[in-house]
Amino acid sequence: MRTFLACLLALLAFLQYRLWVSDEGMREVWHLAAAVDSQRADNAVLTERNGQLKAEVADLKQGLTALEERARHDLGMIGVTETFYQVVDTPLRAPDEREDDPRTIQAATTP
Repeated sequence: MRTFLACLLALLAFLQYRLWVSDEGMREVWHLAAAVDSQRADNAVLTERNGQLKAEVADLKQGLTALEERARHDLGMIGVTETFYQVVDTPLRAPDEREDDPRTIQAATTP
């Protein structure tokens, strides 16, 4: 009877070791649960993105305003009754510099 009890305790200890410490036990379950949570978060982000893309496709199919907005933004188109103005930033010069000054021309051409 004592040997049978000792064998059962040894078997219980071995099974507990496999359950809590080994790579096929609870540690693997915890890693898989974390991976599932991470994948669910990624899927939620992608589901939201898919919803936005579906709404954009529906808007492009139905209305002309979205199509016009895309043409303006992506292709740089302007309307028939609109005037296009392009503002170019020029570097500010010191008041004592002149365009015909040879030092300014030479400084601009040297690397």
